[in-house]
Amino acid sequence: MANIQKVETMQASSAVFFIFGATGDLARRKLFPAIYSLYREGKLSDHFAVIGLARRQRTREEFREDVLSSIKEFCRYKPSDGNQEEWAEFARHFEYKSLDIHHVDGFRELNAFTEDVEHEFSIPGNRLFYLALAPELFGSVSSHLKEGGLLESTGWHRLVIEKPFGYDLGSAEQLNEQIREVFREEEIYRIDHYLGKEMVQNIEVIRFGNAFFEPLWNNKHISNIQITLGETVGVEERGGYYDQAGALRDMGQNHMLQMLTMIAMEPPSRLVPEDIRDEKVKVLRSLRPFASSEDVSANVVRGQYTEGDVKGVHLPGYRQEDKVDPSSNTETYFAARVFVDNFRWAGVPFYIRTGKRLPVKTTEVVVEFKSMPNNVYLGQKYKLEPNLLVIRVNPMEGIYIKINAKKPGTDSEIEPLAMDFCQSCMIGINSPEAYERLIHDAAEGDSTYFTRWDEVATAWSFVDRIAAVWQEQPESLAYYPAGSWGPSAADNLLEQDGHHWWPVNGQDEDNVIWIKNNEG
Repeated sequence: MANIQKVETMQASSAVFFIFGATGDLARRKLFPAIYSLYREGKLSDHFAVIGLARRQRTREEFREDVLSSIKEFCRYKPSDGNQEEWAEFARHFEYKSLDIHHVDGFRELNAFTEDVEHEFSIPGNRLFYLALAPELFGSVSSHLKEGGLLESTGWHRLVIEKPFGYDLGSAEQLNEQIREVFREEEIYRIDHYLGKEMVQNIEVIRFGNAFFEPLWNNKHISNIQITLGETVGVEERGGYYDQAGALRDMGQNHMLQMLTMIAMEPPSRLVPEDIRDEKVKVLRSLRPFASSEDVSANVVRGQYTEGDVKGVHLPGYRQEDKVDPSSNTETYFAARVFVDNFRWAGVPFYIRTGKRLPVKTTEVVVEFKSMPNNVYLGQKYKLEPNLLVIRVNPMEGIYIKINAKKPGTDSEIEPLAMDFCQSCMIGINSPEAYERLIHDAAEGDSTYFTRWDEVATAWSFVDRIAAVWQEQPESLAYYPAGSWGPSAADNLLEQDGHHWWPVNGQDEDNVIWIKNNEG
């Protein structure tokens, strides 16, 4: 078998990675595969260790078998089955300790155990604590880390936490206060994994690295912007959690608004994390608030999927899902028309939508430019389609630009033409998972693509107004059959402005000529 080849690249700092919730789904599907990919690409220091922590009893050997199983199933790199020595070299960095997070004595034992591990791998006291736990445990675990002596080592200490960051602004503030009693803001890394996706990060380069985009990136040239995050799945085993959250809190407050800030932000004065995050906060603060229930009703749509048939398969409605209240009014679909009230974007509608049981799994941003005048030159005779810039984030990664061009072989017939760059199709490219980049960045102390507290608070302040109106108006819930694109009211949002949702992933664009980067 071929040896593991580690690419020479920027290595993360030597550190101990503590994975709380090491027997959970997130660790299995994302964290262990991400760490292995970083190792395979030479992005981990040789002086690292991973300590898995959970209440369940596991031996070190059983834990390492769990790690191997998760990597074989979910990692983009596969271990060399015929070379046990190479796998053993990686696996020896993994330790496991059963821990009851409610008792501080276990943290003291963990600290002594960690000091032995640090001595074995020559790690200078750098410690990264990844809490793959329920948010209500963040505060107590942080306190026990301090009381147990785990924050007394000579190196740096960083806390990585997953969303949801609270249920509303009040709960988020309470959660933040508990954590801030132990960790400074610059030591807290709040993960929104969408910010780690390759094409989301590429938005900055597309915008600020190309001279023909920046002069056009404003209300003089852009008609509207559409952000779609569609899921084909229902709530699956997350019914209990989802019925308390809904699409607005689960996706709108974080993923959707974060992508909006990346599209709308001003160029930062310096390429440093705080300057970039400053510009994102300015966008959130510029969002036009919904001042009344009438504003919410006119600009926001909430929906819930009902039974439907997709490709011959009958799908249950949301209220028939496991652990969901049969009379639930929780929304599984959220669409809104929002405005960024600053000089760059004044008057440009941003249409955002996300939902479960939609026809296509996709995350896509469509920038629609203003149309050419219809009473000048070609516009007098032809219906010219507007130009589009489409950024595909998931599952296909890439961008395409739609322009108008003369149809070959005709005298003057015009048709839309799409120039497509498919990053996912590039031969030899194995696109990194979001968690790989984010874990590496946290170990390096780069907080650029993590959410700062003022981002979280401002986003909650915006969506809380919507949630409050929905609470008062349960009858505002609309319904859509599973497998459809959501309630018709979401289409009406755009039709009122003379727009329409553009097809995603090239759906129904049979009249467009495609020029693809991967066709030679």
